[in-house]
Amino acid sequence: MTFKPLSTLLTVITLLATIKSSALAVCPVCTVAVGAGVGLSRYFGVDDLISGVWVGALIVSMSLWVVEALAKRKIRYKFLPMVVFLITFAFTVFPLQYTGIVGHPDNKLFGVDKLLLGIFLGAILFLGGVLLDKILRKINQNKIFFYYQKVIVPVTLLLIASVVIYLVTHG
Repeated sequence: MTFKPLSTLLTVITLLATIKSSALAVCPVCTVAVGAGVGLSRYFGVDDLISGVWVGALIVSMSLWVVEALAKRKIRYKFLPMVVFLITFAFTVFPLQYTGIVGHPDNKLFGVDKLLLGIFLGAILFLGGVLLDKILRKINQNKIFFYYQKVIVPVTLLLIASVVIYLVTHG
């Protein structure tokens, strides 16, 4: 991977971040930005570990979005976020496994499938970014520090992780 695809990815995410969004738990712009990251990374032949980071973030983003939509319809259960996450994970990973994208014997790092490892890392990082945004708001009396903070914080963590993984695996 050269830095041209990386700069293209950054440009697309920056453009998506300028679109006005509603105040959902995880806004549509963030979900679109993560989706764009997945599509671009696969298109440019980026390592599955990096693609997995974006897939994992997309799974969490979509799950939080669904949970928020259900909450607006007064559908709330104690374990609903986990159930929605597991269903979204299953609907994402099982087709990848069925088609042979996940589980290929030559696509492992430390004995773990690279895409699955990336999905795990991306899910943790994205959730951490969402929580970090909430912490920053709490510190600032429930106000944002900068425009599109809700989008920029999680996506920045994903970008940093993607660059670090690239540098470690290709350095």
